[in-house]
Amino acid sequence: MNRCIARALAAPLLALACLAAQAQAVQPPEVAARSYLLMDVTANQILAGRDIDTPVEPASLTKLMTAYVVFDALRSKRIDLKQAMPVSERAWKMPGSRMFIDPKMKVPVEDLLKGMIVQSGNDATVALAEAVGGTVERFVELMNDQAKALGMKNTSYRNPEGLTAPGHTTTARDLSILASRLMQDFPEFVGYYATKKYRYEGTPAANDTNRNTLLFRDPTVDGLKTGHTDAAGYCLVATAKRDFPNLGSRRLISVVLGAASENARANESQKLLNWGYTAFEAVKLFDANQPVVTPEIWKGTQSQAKLGRHQPIVVAVPSGTAGKIRTEVLRPDPLVAPLTKGQSVGTLKVLAADQPLLEVPLVALEPVAQAGVLGRAWDALRLWIK
Repeated sequence: MNRCIARALAAPLLALACLAAQAQAVQPPEVAARSYLLMDVTANQILAGRDIDTPVEPASLTKLMTAYVVFDALRSKRIDLKQAMPVSERAWKMPGSRMFIDPKMKVPVEDLLKGMIVQSGNDATVALAEAVGGTVERFVELMNDQAKALGMKNTSYRNPEGLTAPGHTTTARDLSILASRLMQDFPEFVGYYATKKYRYEGTPAANDTNRNTLLFRDPTVDGLKTGHTDAAGYCLVATAKRDFPNLGSRRLISVVLGAASENARANESQKLLNWGYTAFEAVKLFDANQPVVTPEIWKGTQSQAKLGRHQPIVVAVPSGTAGKIRTEVLRPDPLVAPLTKGQSVGTLKVLAADQPLLEVPLVALEPVAQAGVLGRAWDALRLWIK
């Protein structure tokens, strides 16, 4: 039993090693960027990458975290989309890309969000930071706290807009975590990232176009964010969603950092997305809440436990290898009640051609209460005999 538990706890580390081996088996395209990463969000797998843990300047990709913190404030009703916010002198005087708002205006939160997301406005970003945090400095603390909570181990923020500052760094891996969690945690707000054109009334019409040119090239692309400074180069976190038979929607995220031009970051991102959809196929192994295994459980009010996931279990494998997949379940044996719903119980090990591919934690889909005194005593005797 101890060995089973130890292997289950080691699953996340083993999964990383398995994914690295898988990535080496399928040769990714050449990507002209300082670092890059391609993630299959549906399967929660990294398909390819280079220098994914190397610190880089994020430029305006910083605004993904700014948006995360603002979305959280909206959900908790600390602010409201229609709430008009003042524009401080600090926001008005921000250098770089702007929404072109000024202290004579009071701008609704929703327009500030569009100004930050579509126009990459540093002025809109600071106005939002002050609205949520009270001060920019306090808001940056919230950003760093959230980064830690999301497991972004190599990210440190110094401002909400992404202008170059000492110690303001992140990594391709951390950006993929942030982007996937942003879409997962706030589906009601991510539609803003597909907006092609926006400008606030009274501001220049020439400043109305989203800098993510993939939105205009590929109808399956629906986000997310561009970034550029002299130090960071041209950066893009892009995401696409395409439909497949027997699976439904499959979402990928590409992270391209330090490309040479606006056109290059778009081309390299498109190349990665297209490669990911063709070089790998996603296979749904189990539906959400479908039992993967129903082992016998002892000393409980039920005779069996249902182990699975509350989300579909999907694995991305090199195209043409789906028929070679097999699975194994690692779990404590004997399994003893009580179990709470969602309790981690074991691991589903996925193998392709007998090579480890992925390990997925399994949870109890339903609670199993502890049996009464007589029931526990009877099962204790049966276990002793067994």
